[in-house]
Amino acid sequence: MTQTTTTPQVAVIGLGSMGMGVAQSLVRAGITTRGLDINPATKQAFVDAGGYAAKDLSDAVAGCNIIILMLVNSQQCDAVLFGEQGMANQLPAGTIVVLCSTTSASYARDLNVRLSALDLTMIDAPVSGGAAKAMTGDMSIMASGAPEAFAQCQTVFDAISAKLYVVGDDVGAGESVKMVNQLLAGVHIAAAAEAMALGIKSGLDPEMVYEIICNSAGCSWMFENRVPHILKGDYSPNSMVDIFVKDLGIVLDAGHEMKFPLPIAASALQQFLTASAAGFGQEDDSAVIKAYPGVNLPQSKS
Repeated sequence: MTQTTTTPQVAVIGLGSMGMGVAQSLVRAGITTRGLDINPATKQAFVDAGGYAAKDLSDAVAGCNIIILMLVNSQQCDAVLFGEQGMANQLPAGTIVVLCSTTSASYARDLNVRLSALDLTMIDAPVSGGAAKAMTGDMSIMASGAPEAFAQCQTVFDAISAKLYVVGDDVGAGESVKMVNQLLAGVHIAAAAEAMALGIKSGLDPEMVYEIICNSAGCSWMFENRVPHILKGDYSPNSMVDIFVKDLGIVLDAGHEMKFPLPIAASALQQFLTASAAGFGQEDDSAVIKAYPGVNLPQSKS
């Protein structure tokens, strides 16, 4: 049966640091929203915020005409859509699947083909801005897909983003833009970590270094945002080291497919891989500084 209602009924699959913010922003906007996550505490937090925490995938998508995937990677997306519970086969024709996860453009294009075969519509809509902007509904979204699908999702995008960039009709273009963003983000984080490691190794006060760089030409948004984690010795993750192992891997894979050299991205990836291999993969991405030996890092005061 084709989905005919135009009132948004949304399911957010994945209530992590970004997904929780998206789901709560939708609830605040008065949009009926169901959330699903494997973490019971996370589900309870969504209930406490006024949302409905679904019991399983079938419960999550019941009555929904827009499905937002806020999952870590393409493997999780495939498991949700085509795995044991087969969510994709449960959705009425015309349901819109919004892929907000960061994946390769080739995966997004392939997913669009598979969903289209089930009479489902896809928007490729990776997000940026971090957990704080997700929580306030101020993310940037770089999206691609059919114009009529965007028209149906406009109130949803208005609720969760400050900037919606529609970069084309062809699914995959959004992920391509996100890939460019992630190249820069990963390189900036790795460079910030290296700069702070050099400063500390040189015997400088890290707080002083941070203050000076934030008011100098060498500053970046990532430097200003991530270095406080290092200064506090607090690596509780908002975005993890392993996220950039994945995302810079996507960047390098795309370069390989195009036979296009990306030496700076490759160097940054090696630093994240080094940190991950040393056991820091689940820590905040600023923990890439731990890849540098012999640096006396600030310790947590708690």
